Amino acid sequence: MIQKPKHLAPEYGKQFQDRSIVEAYHHRPPYPAEVFDILAGLIHSEPRRVLDVGCGIGYIARNFIERVEQIDAVDFSRNMIEMGKTLPHGNNPRLHWLFGPVEEVELDPLYALVTAGESLHWMDWNVVLPRFHKMLTPGGYLAIIQKDSLPEPWFAGLREIIPQYTTNKDFYSFDMIEALERHGLFQKVAEKTTAPVPFVQSIDDYIESFHSRNGFSRERMTREQAEGFDREARRILLEAYSDGILKMQVVANVVWGMPQRG
Repeated sequence: MIQKPKHLAPEYGKQFQDRSIVEAYHHRPPYPAEVFDILAGLIHSEPRRVLDVGCGIGYIARNFIERVEQIDAVDFSRNMIEMGKTLPHGNNPRLHWLFGPVEEVELDPLYALVTAGESLHWMDWNVVLPRFHKMLTPGGYLAIIQKDSLPEPWFAGLREIIPQYTTNKDFYSFDMIEALERHGLFQKVAEKTTAPVPFVQSIDDYIESFHSRNGFSRERMTREQAEGFDREARRILLEAYSDGILKMQVVANVVWGMPQRG
């Protein structure tokens, strides 16, 4: 049995049910289009049915639905699902939104691919990896997608203030893929990082995107904490972008492999 680090405990994951996190979620940058080319290339069997776990507002599911026959998109936050339904492609009849924890929700296998976009770390790995193993078609993959931006000099200043304001004081760097492989829950096949794509956003919107992240839910920060973080982050970013417009290069890393029985 693998033991998760404290900063990934269920009480922290539950923050994604908070209304403030859902309302701020659309300020996150989208996945590069290349992600969906990679995912499409991982489907080698019929039917082209996909299970998207921890789907949130559907950044993966809504943008991939035109390339497959069906996507079952699962999330334990009803607020996330209801928001996703209102967004582009959220009402596609081939996109089935399912409310509930991935560990327990009733599913309809078999799936040619399981996708997890910045979500698998919140799940009970001892339960979900064996479950995915049973639900995939022969040769089907689990694809784990992580989005990031290329390092910028100004981010060092943000990195210094984040520990002061986050409500998740248990965080430390952790290699989830390595841990899953070591405990026999996942067999990595390959990975690919997308080419960087430009993303332009106002400083205010970028700061608001932090409030869609674990540790920065406005419901769980005091007003003084939230305002203090916003003020300090704005000061740091305005030193780099005096016009208030932030420019980033967004990348995504896709790791795919076979979930195991454990």
